[in-house]
Amino acid sequence: MRTRLGLLKLVALMLALLVLFGSEVAGAAGKTHVVQKGHSLWSIARRYGVTVDALRAKNGLGESDKIVPGQELQIPAKGEQPKTRARAAENKSSEPDQQAKHWVLRKPDQSTQTQKSPAERGGINPCLTPDPGFGVYDRWSRAPAVGQMIAPQRGGITPSGRFDVMFHFHGHEAARKEWVRVMNGAVLVGVDLGLGSGPYAAAFRSPDAFKRLVESVEVAMAKKHGRKQARARRIGLSAWSAGYQRYGRSVVDLVVLLDGLHSGYGPVTLNEQQLAPFVRFAREAKARRKLMFVSHSSIIPPGYASTTETANYLISKLGGRPRKARPRASDPMGLELISRYSSGNFHVRGYKGNDKMDHCAHLGLYGDVLKVHVRRRWNSPRGRKSG
Repeated sequence: MRTRLGLLKLVALMLALLVLFGSEVAGAAGKTHVVQKGHSLWSIARRYGVTVDALRAKNGLGESDKIVPGQELQIPAKGEQPKTRARAAENKSSEPDQQAKHWVLRKPDQSTQTQKSPAERGGINPCLTPDPGFGVYDRWSRAPAVGQMIAPQRGGITPSGRFDVMFHFHGHEAARKEWVRVMNGAVLVGVDLGLGSGPYAAAFRSPDAFKRLVESVEVAMAKKHGRKQARARRIGLSAWSAGYQRYGRSVVDLVVLLDGLHSGYGPVTLNEQQLAPFVRFAREAKARRKLMFVSHSSIIPPGYASTTETANYLISKLGGRPRKARPRASDPMGLELISRYSSGNFHVRGYKGNDKMDHCAHLGLYGDVLKVHVRRRWNSPRGRKSG
């Protein structure tokens, strides 16, 4: 069950984030097909007039690899030939050697495969944390086009009608618990459509979907404060499992990915096309034009790249290497820091642990990221309680 849930979560994350970041990627590289329920490699190959072998080769799929709804497949050009069987066998036999030479593809080692009980985490189950209430914020409102939002009961908006807003994907209640402990002005929108890819595909298929979502929050804030010109000033995206689309590339100021960035494998390394949008944003953050924070556990998923590998891939694309780090008493919920990397406004933090509670604990990092990076960067108009 955990394997299937992990795969479904991967599909939801990659689909939504590629819809967010990746519209131009599909256009630049050729046709892209989003797998739907009931599709097979044979039916997809027939639809586009290519061979199944060419389709597998284009997407780095082995003969036993399965496709799942929401997965994106690159369609080879007609006449594009797959590698010969002999060459494929040769590559397969040398794959362990290639992985040993390429540090990005190294799995977390045995020393990181640890678990802790709630008692060892200070008496806290990271998947079921105490509820601090809503602080200066209203209760959840269904005003947004997708998801729900909390805004300060009063304030949180400039005299000219500007406000800051974070869109958080997956785990909105856990994110809210951390949000209200730290933030007191910016709006939080939670988009939590479940584990399957279908709801995210439906919600964000349109190129204007994210724009409409932002505009719906602006309408809600205009109504709340009686200001027709209420507009989002700074926009952030945080995700424990999902993301955004084309409109977002130009307007989003920061991205926070909490143990949630996976990808498939390509012929040589990770699936570079899937990760290209994240690389671009990381470069913007390195240049201090944006901000990006990525965390990873040491969980090793079956059949696709771990968050350790994807984080290392981003670091490698910036010309860096993570450095070893010691655990810190300040890290929440029993997390043990093992690696870190920072360049400009791009930050990666790696942690021990390979079970569900370790994964949940990364939502506990949200409060730290908000305090250290987001609140300081945005300096949002202060909110307060009514009365």
